[in-house]
Amino acid sequence: MTKLSLSPMNMLIEEQKLWDEGYQSLTGIDEAGRGPLAGPVVAACIYIPKGIWIEGIHDSKKLTEKQRELLFKELANHPEINFGVGIVDHEVIDEINILQATFKAMREAYHNLKIKTDYVLIDGVRLQLPVPSVQLIKGDSRSYLVAAASIIAKVTRDHLMQEYHELWPEYAFDKHKGYGTVKHRQILEEIGPCPIHRLTFEPIKSMQLQIN
Repeated sequence: MTKLSLSPMNMLIEEQKLWDEGYQSLTGIDEAGRGPLAGPVVAACIYIPKGIWIEGIHDSKKLTEKQRELLFKELANHPEINFGVGIVDHEVIDEINILQATFKAMREAYHNLKIKTDYVLIDGVRLQLPVPSVQLIKGDSRSYLVAAASIIAKVTRDHLMQEYHELWPEYAFDKHKGYGTVKHRQILEEIGPCPIHRLTFEPIKSMQLQIN
């Protein structure tokens, strides 16, 4: 497995600040799937005990699919690592909007964590939680915990999109995972949306208005 050349020194700066302040039990939260035209938004909240370093953890977008899968298995099978996942489907996204759906998925991920922690590092957004938290812009490139959460969220969502591909193979969800690629948009123009498309997202929204 080819891994990025990283060290605890450049990915644990944010965590070290909190440890120095006296917080010991830290978690990271990130999401996957805010931008796609189909499928759910997925968030993960992960706890990794201080002192455990898994080589290769980084922003999931900077890893290959194979790297993400291997790191996901390593994180999921580690006896001292715990994580929770939140999944909000396309219908709720259309009902409450993608930002509120992201907040909902993140809160669910936090509450699905099986252990209590005392501080949360969150990628990109501010979130009201029962414990203190910090918003980290580009947190998945700055924080080991947020990067680990990004891998859990991304791989979990990719697996769901693979399942949807089995139901609707004509949309090639196994390739683009619901994102608005040129091929995906061409398919939408040809056959229209399927049941997991987000009807409030363009160009699908305009397609529905034309039909109606």
